[in-house]
Amino acid sequence: MAKLTDIPKVFMNGIAHSTISLIGAMVVTVVFPFLLGAALYDTFLHIENPYVSGFIYMILGPTFIGGLVLIFVGLFFAKGEEDVRIFTLEYLRTKLEDESGFDRIRKLVFLGVFLTCINLFVVGILLYSGYHYMESNAFCGEVCHVPMTPEYTAYQNSSHSRVHCVECHIGSGASWFVKSKISGARQLFAVVGDTFSRPIETPVHGLRPARDTCEQCHRPEKFHGDKLLVKDKYLEDEENTHVQTVLLLKIGSAGDRAAGSHGIHWHVAPENEITYTATDWQRNEIVEVSQRSANGATLQYKTADADDAIAQATHQQERTMDCMDCHNRPSHVYLPPDVAIDNKILEKQISVELPYIKQQAMQVIQGEYQTQREATSAIASGLTNYYEQNYPQIFAQKRNLIEQAITAVQAAYTENVFPEMNVQWNTYFTNIGHANEGGCFRCHDEEHETAEGKTISMDCDTCHTILAEEERNPEILKNLLGGN
Repeated sequence: MAKLTDIPKVFMNGIAHSTISLIGAMVVTVVFPFLLGAALYDTFLHIENPYVSGFIYMILGPTFIGGLVLIFVGLFFAKGEEDVRIFTLEYLRTKLEDESGFDRIRKLVFLGVFLTCINLFVVGILLYSGYHYMESNAFCGEVCHVPMTPEYTAYQNSSHSRVHCVECHIGSGASWFVKSKISGARQLFAVVGDTFSRPIETPVHGLRPARDTCEQCHRPEKFHGDKLLVKDKYLEDEENTHVQTVLLLKIGSAGDRAAGSHGIHWHVAPENEITYTATDWQRNEIVEVSQRSANGATLQYKTADADDAIAQATHQQERTMDCMDCHNRPSHVYLPPDVAIDNKILEKQISVELPYIKQQAMQVIQGEYQTQREATSAIASGLTNYYEQNYPQIFAQKRNLIEQAITAVQAAYTENVFPEMNVQWNTYFTNIGHANEGGCFRCHDEEHETAEGKTISMDCDTCHTILAEEERNPEILKNLLGGN
């Protein structure tokens, strides 16, 4: 009667007599201990380095699975004549016809199940850990280092920095996960072939509908009332004068606590449906806007040249308005230079005790630099030379404030400008508000008109009330805060 030890012997002989299986066995033998140890370590203790994780799950993992495939392909399709006969269907059929062969078959099945369980265990850990790795922020932002550095840096400085990338870019459900991985494979080839766009385009076309992502946390139908906004700014004078603009933003959208639609989020209120036609890829040139109310009435606004623009358009798009039409960069915000410097002053990283620091900071960060390293060096030398030459006493007495300011100005630059990716100041725009020529004014320009002559208003009071504009110590804030 055959012994249990006969089966591993035959198995090894079969591998030895098949070149393909032998290669697969060598691969599995080498990779297995490293892969199992790394996967278990990552599961329980977590590997921080994204490149180590990438090597494990994107190189070692597929290599291990490929080795297993080679073993069985070699055994069953490129096998020797005698040594692997135990693994053929003909052999099994012959033994099953002979009662004395049942014992050997049972041992064969035992060995097959045992090896399969081990492989399934390892592959299971690999798939589980690999899935979570590919859903991690480190995978999204750090593996493709060069192209994604600007986006990942902006994300880390945004108000959504504690929201995982996949929650907005993919959302829940298997279908969008599969779509994202197919898209990711294309992007990987672009990185390897160095064919990716510089700068990376704002992905307005590839995002999942906002109602499946944004509105899982934010609910426009619950937005109501007004919001007080105070905008701080420092002037470019010797004293770095602090001025403030105070706005009352009308953020409502009706919902269950208001009598009717009003305010900024009226555009996505449940009782309204706003659709528009854009003639450019980035949806900045909007020539037609349609509004359908709850009672079915429809208003259509068109620019004077709408028909000609649509006829000549190469990227015509019709779209129902949602969050992303205004919040087009909710987690990847690049600040304009004045706001970046103002924020560093507000955070006490730049001292207003330094005369003309706002003016000088604005000058050095807006120079033309080829790399971030060149920029940080120029910022340091520019500010140092200015105070050494023009304010030698301050340079001697407040050197620490100057060094602190240099570090902060360098950070303001490196957080928003990436010359290697052609990301300069104001390369990316946001459609929130009307700081640039786009935003609200894409539609609210009084040039979109109905057949009856009704236009889309650009009245400031439609969305906000200005209570103070670039004032020192605004009186309204004293009244609101109860100060003297």
